[in-house]
Amino acid sequence: MDDNYNSITAEPYTTQADIKVQICLLTVPICGATVLSVRTYADKAQIDADVTVVGSGPGGYVAAIKATQLGFKTVCVEKNPTLGGTCLNVGCIPSKALLNNSYLYHQAHGKDFESRGIEISGITLNLEKMMSQKSGAVKALTGGIAHLFKQNKVTHVNGFGRITGKNQVTATAEDGSEQVINSNNILIATGSEVTPFPGIEVDEDTVVSSTGALDLKKVPEQLIVIGAGVIGVELGSVWQRLGSNVTAVEFLGHVGGMGIDMEISKNFQRILQKQGIKFKLGTKVMGAIKRPDGKIDVAVEAAAGGKNETLTCDVLLVCIGRRPFTRNLGLENVGLELDNRGRIPVNNRFQTKVPSIYAIGDVIAGPMLAHKAEDEGIICVEGMAGGGVHIDYNCVPSVVYTHPEVAWVGKTEEQLKEEGIPYKVGKFPFAANSRAKTNADTDGLVKILGHKETDRILGAHILGCGAGEIINEATLAMEYGASCEDVARVCHAHPVSLTHTHTRQRTLGGRPIRGKNVMTL
Repeated sequence: MDDNYNSITAEPYTTQADIKVQICLLTVPICGATVLSVRTYADKAQIDADVTVVGSGPGGYVAAIKATQLGFKTVCVEKNPTLGGTCLNVGCIPSKALLNNSYLYHQAHGKDFESRGIEISGITLNLEKMMSQKSGAVKALTGGIAHLFKQNKVTHVNGFGRITGKNQVTATAEDGSEQVINSNNILIATGSEVTPFPGIEVDEDTVVSSTGALDLKKVPEQLIVIGAGVIGVELGSVWQRLGSNVTAVEFLGHVGGMGIDMEISKNFQRILQKQGIKFKLGTKVMGAIKRPDGKIDVAVEAAAGGKNETLTCDVLLVCIGRRPFTRNLGLENVGLELDNRGRIPVNNRFQTKVPSIYAIGDVIAGPMLAHKAEDEGIICVEGMAGGGVHIDYNCVPSVVYTHPEVAWVGKTEEQLKEEGIPYKVGKFPFAANSRAKTNADTDGLVKILGHKETDRILGAHILGCGAGEIINEATLAMEYGASCEDVARVCHAHPVSLTHTHTRQRTLGGRPIRGKNVMTL
C-alpha cells in the first residue's frame, strides 16, 4: 500500500455560498459544553472544516484537540449525549472506580483489616452509593472533555456521523435533523462495541454485557462470566469482592486473554482462585435459557468435546471481547472495505486507501487500548500537518486492574521461543520485596526478558500490587532501547515496589544481590 497518498493542506475549505441558512441558537448544556442546534431553509446545515473527527473516545477527543492546536479548524462528531466514548462512559473509568471501591470493601469486610490491627464491626454495603460515586467520577471527567473542547475551540456536533463523500460527513441528531460537514480530512475514531454471543440475547438486566455489569442494582448470588480475558476477570473480581459466587467459563486454556505470558497467567489464576473465583478453562458455552423463576441455566461442555454440564446463575455476564464499531458509517460510499476481522486497513500514516480519510484506535489493527488510541490520534494529526509518523507497538503496555494487578509490555517468553530470539530471563517474587512485606501484599512476581547477546530489554511481565504503575518504567526503557544494565545502574528509591525491576535488571546483568540469576537459552 502506498504510504504517500496525498499532499495534505491546512487551508480552509471554501464555504458553499449558495445555501441560505437561518440559524436558531438553542443552547443545550451537555457535560458543561453548549451545543448549537442549527436549522436551514435547505435540507441540511453546512459546516466547513479542515479536520473532522468521528468519535470522541480517547483517540478521537485527543486527536481533535491536537488538531486545533496545530492550526486546523476542527469538528468532532459524537453520537452519544456525553463525550469520552466507551472508555470514559461505560468502560475503563467506571470499571476502575468499582474495582477500587470493591477492593476497599473487601479489605474492610474480610480479614485484611483485622490482620493489621484494624477492627471494625457492622460493615455494610451501600451499592447505590457506590454506584453514585462511580457515576460522579464519570460525569466530572466527561465534563472535563467538554471544557477542553471549548478551551481549544473544537466544534462539537452531537449526532451519528456517517461518511457521505471523500470530504464529507453527515451528522444525524436524535430528532432526525442533519448537519453536513465539508472537510479536507476525515478521521474515523469510532472505537469498538461489545461482541455479541450467538444465541444469547443481552437484556442488560439478568443477561448483561460489560456495560450492564457496571450498573447492576443488586449483588447477584451466583454470577457466571463467559470469558476470562481482561474484562471478564476485572468485572468478575468486582462482584466476587461484593459477595457473588463467581464462575468464569473460558474457551482458551488460560486466564488473562491474548498477549499474557503463560507463567504469569498460571500464577494469576492461582491467586484469583484463592480469592474465590472459580474457572472452567478449555470450556465452551453452548447456550443459555431463562427459567420461570428468573434464574438462568447455562449449558457448557469441554472445548475438545465431551459431556454437557449445566450451570445455574442469577446473572450471566457476556465478556467474549469487542469488535470494531463500523456499522452504518458509510464506508461503502467511498469504496472502503474492511479486513477479515472487521477492521479498517490503513498505511503507516493511518491513511485509508482514500487519501483524505484516516482511521485510528479500535477500528484498525492492534490491541484495543485507550492509550494506544490516544497516541495514534496525536501522531495521526501531526502527520496531517506534515510531521513525522512513528509508533512502536511493541512498546504499548497492557494492564489488568484486578488485585493484584497484571501488566506487561514487549515480547512474552513464548513469542521469543517461537521467533528463535536468544534471551535470558530474570524473576523476582514480591514476597522478597521490602515494600511488599511491610504492606503485607506479597502475591506476585516480576519477570524481565533480555536479549542474551545484546542485553537489550525485550519484555517485562509483572503480577503484583501496583503492576500498572511499575510497568511504565520498563516501557520507557524499551522505547529508548535500554539494556538491562542501563536500568540496573539507575539509583532507585528504597523501599518502593519499583525496586523489583531494578533488582531483576541487576540479575540479568550478572550482578544479582538478592536471588539467583535465572537463564534461559
